[in-house]
Amino acid sequence: MPRVSMSVASRKRRKKVLKMAKGFRGGRSKLFRTATESVDRALVYAYRGRKERKRDFRNLWIARINAATRENGISYSVFIDALKKSSIKLNRKILAELAVRDIKAFKAVFDLAMTSTQ
Repeated sequence: MPRVSMSVASRKRRKKVLKMAKGFRGGRSKLFRTATESVDRALVYAYRGRKERKRDFRNLWIARINAATRENGISYSVFIDALKKSSIKLNRKILAELAVRDIKAFKAVFDLAMTSTQ
């Protein structure tokens, strides 16, 4: 029985890895073994980065809301508590957008939350 070389499958696998390594510098984009290591590491970073991005954006939104509420003389935590008690269901992304782009609308939400809790 003849030996099977698996040439088509292994070439396809190598081409796939080298295609993913495009843009890497030096041997990382040319040599299969180093490209494999680099691509594997890059995929791990990409997976982890997708989780971190969500955390980073939430932190950004909280910082923006905090800055806007402190201009009105109240801390972030007091504002969020007032929103929950007044059953205003706006998420942090929308609140941050209002704080940055439409200050009047944010002020209206702020006043509504503060008056309904007192």
